[in-house]
Amino acid sequence: MNPSKDTTEKQRKKLTPKQIAALVCVVLLVGMYIGAFVIACLDLGDSGRLFAGCLVATIGMPILLWLLIWSLDLMKKSSPGSEH
Repeated sequence: MNPSKDTTEKQRKKLTPKQIAALVCVVLLVGMYIGAFVIACLDLGDSGRLFAGCLVATIGMPILLWLLIWSLDLMKKSSPGSEH
């Protein structure tokens, strides 16, 4: 076995916190759309407002996620003892 090959495979499989947060955001959006679709098909309430909320969340959730990641990066850079 080649040791350099093992390290590149480990690096490739490692997820960063940014990737995990993005995946959580995608899962939340998909779950929200599936729920909105089911409610619209079953006509269980005000599906128009739910659809409008989905549209707002489609724009708002990624922006909030970006702001969160950006602010965490700023806090990490400004913390004492940081190397950046």
